[in-house]
Amino acid sequence: MQPGSRRNSVGEATGQAAKSARTVVITGIPDGLLHNDVMTDILMIHFQMSKNNGGDVEEVTYPTVRKGVAYVTFEDQEVVERVLKKDEHRLEDKRLSRYYPLNVTRYCENVFSSVTSVLNMSIFKDQFVLEDLIEEFKKKSTALSFGPLQSNGHISVQGSFPAIELLRDFLLLKAKCLSEKDKREESRSHQRPKRRQQQHSLTTGTSNFIRDAGGEKQVVVLDTDIYHYMKYFFPRTFLVNDDVVISDITDGDITMVYIENAGSRSDAGQVLRVKEKIENQSMKLHNALRKERIYFKEHVRDEKRRYKWVCESLKPHYPSVLVIPYDTHIDVIGNSSETLEFTKDVSSKIQSLFQTR
Repeated sequence: MQPGSRRNSVGEATGQAAKSARTVVITGIPDGLLHNDVMTDILMIHFQMSKNNGGDVEEVTYPTVRKGVAYVTFEDQEVVERVLKKDEHRLEDKRLSRYYPLNVTRYCENVFSSVTSVLNMSIFKDQFVLEDLIEEFKKKSTALSFGPLQSNGHISVQGSFPAIELLRDFLLLKAKCLSEKDKREESRSHQRPKRRQQQHSLTTGTSNFIRDAGGEKQVVVLDTDIYHYMKYFFPRTFLVNDDVVISDITDGDITMVYIENAGSRSDAGQVLRVKEKIENQSMKLHNALRKERIYFKEHVRDEKRRYKWVCESLKPHYPSVLVIPYDTHIDVIGNSSETLEFTKDVSSKIQSLFQTR
């Protein structure tokens, strides 16, 4: 493997969960001393050397969104365990004036690679055999896991967010094709009241997407955690003028963001620009952010209060981390190294509080 720095593409996102098990986070890299390609080469050599418990490296991602942090992915997961067991990693090379101690931690495994969405297939029941349609989905979306088809036509789907988005687009394309087909048939015959009723049911379920072509309304489907992160750290993404209105509906792991014109003068271009801005920002965050979950042990008010106090006391040291409290747990969202460090600090402080009780 030739040394180099490569970033994950959207198409690789479906394999992110498996890849994370072969990846470690490296902190303490001297920033700005050497060209990025040279530092990538040095890191590659370090983690391939047997004296460092290393092995074959698949890729080194450097630089990353945080200074002095790199991600090293090995070809074999066993190498990760060996590297983590080494007491001290010293980055040494003739191109460096001295050695630099590195901190090596496990890559955050709880990534945005598994969300659950519920599809309402009932709108297709008059045009397709739903079981056959679902089998078609399974063949096209092998990275997704499908639950059983319910009697009301609902089916749960679990997998990576980009894979679910692709399935959604495929589903909407089928709905739109059916809508256009019905319109052509209705233009030839006006004696189909039952068919028109079915058509109304179909377009009610998908009108938010079918109207996109006219520029009246646009929809962006986001991971709910990423949506919260965007709202908190990048509020300007949703800042629009009086001619555009943004609304949202959250349903579990998925948040639908609706963008539409507010005035009488239709400006499809303006709505599309807002949509593109939100999509671009969300994709950047999807590739960069990770999530850790801290579960409450006792689920009592005092324990939750202690966790909240600890999180708030640590927050100034982790300005890029978003903390979202729930009844049973706390979600910590940020880049991989910070979420891991924040979670460890929380656990350490909580243990200290329990010991002093």
